[in-house]
Amino acid sequence: MSYENKILQMKKLLGKKSNQAVENPAFVKPAQPSYLEQWQQAGLEVVENDFGVLLKKEVRFAFNYMHGNYELGELFAVMERWAMQQEDHPYALSFDETLVFFDTETTGLKGAGTHIFLLGFLEVQEDEFVLTQYVLADPSNEAAFLFESKLWQKNGTMITYNGKSFDWPQLEVRWTLNKHHIPKLKTQRQVDLLHSTKRLWKDELQQMKLTQVEQDKLGFHRQGDIPGHLAPIIYFDAVKSGNATTLMKVLKHNEWDLLSLITLYIHSTKLLLDEVGQESATTYTNIGKWFGDLKQKKTGAEILTAVTEQFSKEDAGLAHYYLAFELKRNGDYALAVNAFQTSLPALPLKKQVQAYEQLAMLHEHQLKDYKRAHAYTEAGMAVVKKIIYAKQSQQQRQLQNWDKRLSRLEIKMYFPGNRTI
Repeated sequence: MSYENKILQMKKLLGKKSNQAVENPAFVKPAQPSYLEQWQQAGLEVVENDFGVLLKKEVRFAFNYMHGNYELGELFAVMERWAMQQEDHPYALSFDETLVFFDTETTGLKGAGTHIFLLGFLEVQEDEFVLTQYVLADPSNEAAFLFESKLWQKNGTMITYNGKSFDWPQLEVRWTLNKHHIPKLKTQRQVDLLHSTKRLWKDELQQMKLTQVEQDKLGFHRQGDIPGHLAPIIYFDAVKSGNATTLMKVLKHNEWDLLSLITLYIHSTKLLLDEVGQESATTYTNIGKWFGDLKQKKTGAEILTAVTEQFSKEDAGLAHYYLAFELKRNGDYALAVNAFQTSLPALPLKKQVQAYEQLAMLHEHQLKDYKRAHAYTEAGMAVVKKIIYAKQSQQQRQLQNWDKRLSRLEIKMYFPGNRTI
């Protein structure tokens, strides 16, 4: 057989596909851990299903239950406020949705070897909130644990804190590893309160940890809480020793996390839908900018204007800065110039550069005051020289662009009839 024919024959062999269906591996129900009775005595309920065993705890909260500064039932009042709004907001919740406040505890931060050992759900059931926590009996019973969560059935909106980036991706990984045995995980709408917290309190809070937000904004101070990073160690110790006493503190930690999601949503909504009140100029400036970024320019401008009227020029510097862009967009050039000028003393260096650039552009193109445009260009170049850039080439490019503007303005100043510029 020739070499070419051998190659063709090998290709045919490689191209052959088996008609036999690939069978999923048969599921073998794992043995129950020996410590189940001890975990029951600690306050957990044993649940058994077709895939194994897990543990569960339920806690019920009345609508008037106080957590920090708020009653849990105030959630419904702020949802009514959203229902009355004319414009959409990604943060808004409606009464048509099934709300699920969701949080997990895991044995690590990433990797296929990281297990979720606690799933926490806080939901509205008739006239109360019900907290349901599912605990992984041991890694061999993971399919039972995931199946019992009923996330393959739920059609709801998951309210989380860093859930989009952490909790849900971790859940998807664990679900994928058990996909041959349990129904497919349903995709849910997610509202991640970490994202909104960053929008609201950027440059206001030093840390965005939920416990810090609780103390600074929600009036809740934990007593006897365990640090989150100890949760995996505590879980593994409970599995090894059979003693779940300390593990119950992890469930309490998870409970506080979930209750704080409700009050954080209440507090954040009140800030978003009310005008300037008890928060700082920085917070309300962030709110105005957020509405502007959502293309709700009128609402954003109204909030920024309120900040400039009710706070000092120093505190409201950023509000003047963001408002100036809106004024320019609306053709209010003189007001935009005034707003940019007012903002300058309160701005960080990089935003000062942008403000000077806008002032130079306004005077060159709209107001035709080339002398002032030239002065603002020189001022902008001076600030660029103060900034420490990651790469020197960045500063050089900036200065080249400013130098081009300077040269163009000098031609316009001294040769006003020149049409080539």
